[in-house]
Amino acid sequence: MADPSIFTRIRSGEIPGEILLDTGRVFAIRDINPQAPLHVLVIPVAEQYRNVTELAAGNPALLAEMVAVAQQIADEHAGGEYRLIFNTGPRAAQSVFHVHAHVLGNIEENRLVGF
Repeated sequence: MADPSIFTRIRSGEIPGEILLDTGRVFAIRDINPQAPLHVLVIPVAEQYRNVTELAAGNPALLAEMVAVAQQIADEHAGGEYRLIFNTGPRAAQSVFHVHAHVLGNIEENRLVGF
């Protein structure tokens, strides 16, 4: 069995992190290296999906819940406006292979660092 991902370790309290929301199936944490004024990761609790393509094929309802959580975070912290990014594969900047979405908001002049 694989070791728990860093996200699972944050959710369990093993590693510090700021959890903004936890539905029991999906949770949201602040990114430790923010690329926008609002940069939150939305993560399913289930670790079996490595990327968004696997999640969409295996559990589209969970993907829809992730998008709903992204909207809720944006509503609370960015006036409902946001950019949603899924990185799929190492050459697309995915470094943790536990599917997660980047919610970016409050971006001035549509400029992002690192994207």
